[in-house]
Amino acid sequence: MAQLSEEQKKTVTQWVAEGASLNEVQDRLKREFDITLTYLDARLLVMELGLKIQEKKQAEEPKPEDPAPEEPMPGAGAGPDDGAYSDELTEAEAELLQDDAEMLPEGGASMLSVSLDAITVPGTMVSGKVTFSDGKTGGWYVDQFGRLGLQPPEPGYQPPPTDIPAFQRELDRLLRQRGY
Repeated sequence: MAQLSEEQKKTVTQWVAEGASLNEVQDRLKREFDITLTYLDARLLVMELGLKIQEKKQAEEPKPEDPAPEEPMPGAGAGPDDGAYSDELTEAEAELLQDDAEMLPEGGASMLSVSLDAITVPGTMVSGKVTFSDGKTGGWYVDQFGRLGLQPPEPGYQPPPTDIPAFQRELDRLLRQRGY
């Protein structure tokens, strides 16, 4: 890690006091003092100086209050182990599906497809492929602890939002059908 003079340390302290993020401190060190630090080195420098980076808070929108439900929702109180299962969509899922209804093919059926691998990927209990409505195909697996994992078709890929609940329902249906 680079050694800073007392004046440089005071300048860094001033930047942090003004609300600079760790990235900004790193960039300004490079720009103003021609000192190149890795992100970790910049973090260590800030810690060494006893400074605390202030998190920048974005303008928070007031959240609308949800009205208290008069009746319990279907399946309310049903845990994953009591065998209760509901194919009903939540309100949020229904809104997402309704908003993107024009993206569905003419027959109204989802273009999402889920399949099981004939040979399970090593280290998993069950694995398979999923083809999202945008045509991208990725892998999925359930590990020994029951955790679901997705292997995206490309780094940074995010499936269409409506595909997530549809994928979960289809995967659940497929696994139940196969006895998992």
